[in-house]
Amino acid sequence: MPSYNDLRPQQDSHRTDYALVFPDMQPDEKKRTITSLLRLRAGLDVKIVPKRSDRNLLVASWNIKEFGHTSQRLSETYFYIAEIVSRFDLVVIQEIKGGLRDLHLLMKLLGDDWAYLVNDITEGTDGNRERSAYLYNKKRVEFAGLAGEIVLWDELTQGSTLKQLKRTPYMTGFRAGWKLFAMLNVHLHPGDGDANVTYRRQEVDLLLAALHAKRQAGHLWTDKLVIAGDFNFYNGATKDDPTVRAIHTAGYREVESLVGVDTNASQTETYDRLFIQQGDYFTVARDGAGDEVGGVFNPFDYVIRFGDEAVYVDAMKAVYGGDSDLDQPASRDYYFKNYWRKNQLSDHFPIWFELITDSSDAFLAEKLAEHP
Repeated sequence: MPSYNDLRPQQDSHRTDYALVFPDMQPDEKKRTITSLLRLRAGLDVKIVPKRSDRNLLVASWNIKEFGHTSQRLSETYFYIAEIVSRFDLVVIQEIKGGLRDLHLLMKLLGDDWAYLVNDITEGTDGNRERSAYLYNKKRVEFAGLAGEIVLWDELTQGSTLKQLKRTPYMTGFRAGWKLFAMLNVHLHPGDGDANVTYRRQEVDLLLAALHAKRQAGHLWTDKLVIAGDFNFYNGATKDDPTVRAIHTAGYREVESLVGVDTNASQTETYDRLFIQQGDYFTVARDGAGDEVGGVFNPFDYVIRFGDEAVYVDAMKAVYGGDSDLDQPASRDYYFKNYWRKNQLSDHFPIWFELITDSSDAFLAEKLAEHP
């Protein structure tokens, strides 16, 4: 669980055996944060399956809006992000900006059991000065040695106007139990116009071609691969549905429980995806009804909720600028819904699935059947 030392009341100040991350938090903010955390924890208990030692791994992906860039986040928001991240074992993060302050604050709250891997900034306008990262619980999963970016080469891109993806995909290897696998963290070109859809399809085609060529040459670190991240896909036959089918045709299957589920905070599109190349003993867990275990978690059901606008109006005014019209309820509510709350947490929801890490029964049964 994350560290909650900052939320201690003032009378605990005599203690010297803990460090504060946000020493300027005021009593009212601490009480509000604790109340919200209790709701959030109860919601996570219901929506996210529990961790089972040596038998499962909870894998998530989350585009955290402008993480390390925006200065609007309140201290309490970091506790909500940390609480959500801590419910998983391995979290793929997109949109970490050039500065790493937010990431370092988050890691302080997560504590010593957690580590991270982050790539370099993708420079230039196209790259939007972004990084991507992996956060993982060292007691549940370990870094297995692979860390690198998928870089396209001349022979692969002949005949294409694209020479590299706008944001370089980041591939990293992990081990959990006796499962060795790789994650590929992607953040594709945005936009729903025809030109944007076409551009995104080219990015996917080149990425799939690169993975296929590496596999054919024996250069792929492992065949057990999960492609995760913010694909910026729009649903529809004239949008990104054909691109999704191309990913399926290449052998990567979308986690069933995420198909067609909106993942943006406006709940209009399925931007965020998890595609897995399943194989022997590398499978998504299924529940008692036979459905794959995974989903989308909406944190705004529990924290920074509709109805909390008045609670945060002073904080909103502090960043709104100019002559504020936030004293008018309609303006206040519109700004809260469409801008401020997304700048606090994100304009994307975290998505997740349960990976089976102990396939001993299936393995032993198969080996028994092979004996004469």
